[in-house]
Amino acid sequence: MSMTMTQKILAAHAGLDKVEAGQLILVNLDRVLGNDITSPVAIKEFNKIGVDSVYDKEKVTMVMDHFAPNKDIKAAVQCKMCRDFCNDKDITHFYDVGRMGIEHALLPEKGLVVSGDVVIGADSHTCTYGALGAFSTGVGSTDMACGMATGKAWFKVPSAIKFVLKGKLNKYVSGKDVILHIIGKIGVDGALYRSMEFVGEGVSSLTIYDRLTICNMAIEAGAKNGIFEVDEETISYIKERSDREIKSYKADPDAKYDEVYEIDLSEIKSTVAFPHLPENTRTIDEVGDVKIDQVVIGSCTNGQYKDIEEAAMIIKGKKVAKNVRAIIIPATQDIYLKAAENGLIKIFIEAGCVVSTPTCGPCLGGYMGILAAGERAVATTNRNFVGRMGDVTSEVYLASPAVAAASAIAGKIADPNNI
Repeated sequence: MSMTMTQKILAAHAGLDKVEAGQLILVNLDRVLGNDITSPVAIKEFNKIGVDSVYDKEKVTMVMDHFAPNKDIKAAVQCKMCRDFCNDKDITHFYDVGRMGIEHALLPEKGLVVSGDVVIGADSHTCTYGALGAFSTGVGSTDMACGMATGKAWFKVPSAIKFVLKGKLNKYVSGKDVILHIIGKIGVDGALYRSMEFVGEGVSSLTIYDRLTICNMAIEAGAKNGIFEVDEETISYIKERSDREIKSYKADPDAKYDEVYEIDLSEIKSTVAFPHLPENTRTIDEVGDVKIDQVVIGSCTNGQYKDIEEAAMIIKGKKVAKNVRAIIIPATQDIYLKAAENGLIKIFIEAGCVVSTPTCGPCLGGYMGILAAGERAVATTNRNFVGRMGDVTSEVYLASPAVAAASAIAGKIADPNNI
């Protein structure tokens, strides 16, 4: 029986020769992830199960990134609960202030996910790791608790959509524009509980960071997961960070897909998602005159060094527009350090930006950039729902780091080619 990439990984982890869409299976997990918002709920449920230890102290990971450094007393209590639990259970991969980063940037950087893994995380953007050829997906805190206790999770095997990529991206066009283009095409429920599988000669022209961004936002199309075919770029990235075995899975030539889309990367333009859904997309030449109050460059979607560097090169020697607040958030401590060593932090500060420690804060309207009534922000984050970053009358426009940087200078949504 023919299978997709995702189905092959799930079959292998279920100890089965084959699986098919719709089948319920019990799968062995390679990693279980939680953050400072979702882990406390999971810890409470874990304690009800009645086991003394997690299934594998090396394979459970908690990252304090959403409201850390703590924004208030409640956030401090949540982080303390996670800290105490990880100390008590002797969990190896606990990342607190000073060591942490935004979780979905940190795990690949630390080599904690490799091709062929099955990863669950109590955060919807856990689907990011499909960029490395892994099956990864978001779950609820109760599933996280069961995963920590047993090392297993139940799944309904998803069907799949194939995206065949060809060509190369143009200057200032990135993975963010690719995924916004796709979501604009198929809608926020266009891949509902299905795998988004990316193949084709165009894959080789995308950096790992482009792929991480694309898979990160698969959930914004309703997908169960996003996944890229493993190539030399993937293998090189992983080998620099991990000595674990790399298992590469390719779909069978006759694997069944619900739909197949061909995407010519050379035809994609800088793309912006208007409020209040990621599917509400317009190309940069269709945007019009949209004045803004804030720019956020960072998040698990676009806080990689490549993103920070591209923004800095556009901003260099210029000033942030009057009445615009520009917030730069490197996704990990290593990215922050590299940006400092290479002079990028100096560029941002001289331009009038503020640079933050790694945090998810503004993306979910937590802190470090809350919007007041009627304010507009261009953000490299992943969601622009009503009230996502603050007041319910505020507006969030999703864009690439290049568009966000250009917009910070122009004071309105702008084409980086014109700055």
